[in-house]
Amino acid sequence: MSKAEEHIENTQIVAGLDIGTTKIAAFVGRRAAYGKIEILGVGVTESVGVKRGVVSHITPTVDAIKRAVDIAEKKSGIQITHVNVGIAGQHIKSLQHRGVRMRESFEEEINQEDLELLKQDMYKLVMLPGEEIIDVLPQDYIVDNEQGIKNPIGMAGRRLEANFHIITGQISAVRNIYKCVTKAGLEVADLTLEPIASSESVLTDEEKEAGVALVDIGGGTTDIAIFQDGIIRHTKVIPFGGSIITEDIKKGCSILHKQAELLKVRFGSALASQNTDSDIISIPGLKGRDPKEISVRNLAHIIQARAEEIIYQIYCEIQNSGFESKLIGGVVVTGGGSELKHIKQLFEYVTGLDTRVGYPTEHILNGSEETTSPSGATGVGLVLKALQSIDLQLKLNKSSEQKAIRKRTHTGMSSFFDKILGKTKEFKDWLEDDEAH
Repeated sequence: MSKAEEHIENTQIVAGLDIGTTKIAAFVGRRAAYGKIEILGVGVTESVGVKRGVVSHITPTVDAIKRAVDIAEKKSGIQITHVNVGIAGQHIKSLQHRGVRMRESFEEEINQEDLELLKQDMYKLVMLPGEEIIDVLPQDYIVDNEQGIKNPIGMAGRRLEANFHIITGQISAVRNIYKCVTKAGLEVADLTLEPIASSESVLTDEEKEAGVALVDIGGGTTDIAIFQDGIIRHTKVIPFGGSIITEDIKKGCSILHKQAELLKVRFGSALASQNTDSDIISIPGLKGRDPKEISVRNLAHIIQARAEEIIYQIYCEIQNSGFESKLIGGVVVTGGGSELKHIKQLFEYVTGLDTRVGYPTEHILNGSEETTSPSGATGVGLVLKALQSIDLQLKLNKSSEQKAIRKRTHTGMSSFFDKILGKTKEFKDWLEDDEAH
């Protein structure tokens, strides 16, 4: 690695932007020691123009992005110009596809550039009207019919194939995200599916290898990503999240939305059996009205009914993926919804799979409460993905340089041998002329 590349790798500062249904969060980070990252600043603000992960009103979303970025800039002392943006929503779909690329040389080793060219070919696939490809994720490779190769770099081969997991979304939804970010005075460096970002921050390599289902419960959507043998196998976005539980509490208890959210966060539980009828909460009434008394157990009944419905949908998706029996690592639940009390126990009861709550602490050096809670998993993951993109670009630059060097060397050697052959021919012609005389 050159000194210039090393400087880029060590000092590059990146930003992630999580545009969610309940909040918009901007994260600024950089690499730290021991392979970890340091989050320099976080800005969080209320999201008003987003419903179920999709931008429904441009102006308030732009204003919220500006506020979140402004807070993050003040905390970090860094001016943000480019952001890695998370995307979710019910419109997100996925499909499997195999790509093939015939290489020019059998002898030349497969390098990062070959893999990237094969990946870029996938973006040329024809999608349904109104849809476009958001991301292309390689699963495994085949080199000259040798299958199951996870990393073919350094191998020799003519025919390079790969199985890809392709993420698609509605063009209008994607364009609205770009429009909001651009109007906020920023540029989109990359667009990342939110469960993929969250998986980077909360899952271990061992869990991905063993088989694990990541479940990210946000405000408007619940995102699922299934890994097995270290490869992403399935993704899905369910259009329900923590906000629908808040709405149920609001209607069931006949209280204001902000009161319902506060009740859920402070006193909510996903298991009614873990609460007693004697615990009562008093809610201030509207002007001139008496306070309203709510039983904690009744509150838990409302929450459990909706939480079970969401978990059943998640479990059905896990079963439909065909990987239920291969999930040795069970379920890792993260996002703001995972902070609900007893959610782990309810997941285990409904699915029968081992469950843990995922915290984005493994990759963070000296994290704050905003960055180490499950609700910060997507933001931290977006920073990690942005840094990985830089690593990839450095590899591609190095691969291109090596290819250019090999080409120059080959050209030089060809010229050298051409000269030798030319001199040999001249000498042979001279001998033939001498013998003739």
